[in-house]
This record gives sequence, structure tokens and C-alpha cells, in this order.
Amino acid sequence: MPRVSKAQAEANHRAIEEAASRLFRERGVDAVTIAEVMSAAGLTHGGFYGHFPSKEALAASACAAAFDASREKWQRRIADAGSPASARQRIAAGYLAPANQKPGTATCPTVTLASDAARAEAAHPLRLAYVAGVSRQVKTLADLGESGARSRADACVQLAAMVGALLLARATHGDRIGREIAAAVRAHFTQTDGVP
Repeated sequence: MPRVSKAQAEANHRAIEEAASRLFRERGVDAVTIAEVMSAAGLTHGGFYGHFPSKEALAASACAAAFDASREKWQRRIADAGSPASARQRIAAGYLAPANQKPGTATCPTVTLASDAARAEAAHPLRLAYVAGVSRQVKTLADLGESGARSRADACVQLAAMVGALLLARATHGDRIGREIAAAVRAHFTQTDGVP
């Protein structure tokens, strides 16, 4: 069988990572097999180990890729905002958008991979990638606030509130309480002069 070019190998690697990132965020790492990832990437199961040494390594890479994609969305919202306060509002509004509240949606890894990261041991590659991603999100929000510890604390509160609201909205999807929680947190972080 002919060898694939370096460019094709890199494209295949990205396809595997993207498929895994989506599937893991939709269903959880344990619920997805390598064969399903490879099929979703349009590749054969046998080629997996040429790209990743294990499912654990793939999970960490897919987690990091998901956080990178999330960071790009946040950066676009920041670039479109007229001020740091407006940027934090845009991030909250996008994060808690109704489309993200549906269970099984491959949305922010902070929410969708939280259970997988929580079950992983401290040194597990997935958990390390998750912690790095959450830390970057806090830093991004903190950089949009006043300098100092207060800004970092405010960033932690905002991220925790957004994640908690989205987790609850997804867990109670279809019930009024889920929509109510997400709307309340979204309004809290997007209010300007008392008007949501």
C-alpha cells in the first residue's frame, strides 16, 4: 500500500482529532470507541495507532483542540466588542445561547468534558489538557477586567456561573427551570445599566 504524503498524514491527524473532539463532547469519552472516531473521520480503524498511541492520548489532544476552538470563538467576540466589559458580555451571551443548551451538542469543553476530567486521575493527559483549557479561559476573562486579584476572582465567578448554568440547562433540557436558569445567568452578565 502506498504511503500517504506528509500533508495527507497531517490532514488525517486533524480529521481524527476533530471527529474525536466532536464525538467526545457530544457523548463523553467512555461512550465513544476508536472505531467510531475513525469512521467519523472517514478513515479505517487500523490507521489509528499511526496517529495516536492510545485513546487517552487522543482524548487529551481532542480536549486541547476543543479548548483551542473555544478560545477562537471568544477571541472573535472580544475583537467585535467595543470594550472589555462588552467583550465579557458577548462571551456570556454566546456561551449561554439556546443552541448550546441542548444535550448532545458539541459545545464548550468546559461543560461537555467536565465529567470525563473529573473522573480522570490527576496526571491523566485528558485532565491535564482540561485544567490547562479552564485556566486559559479564566485568564482570558481576567484580562478583560481591572488588573489584580479582584479581576481574577470576578473571572472565576463568571466562568463558574456560565458553566453551572449551561450544565443545569442541559441536564434539565425541555423543562422551564433549565431555560430560566440559563436566562437568569445570561442576563446577569449581559446587563448594561440595569437593562438586559
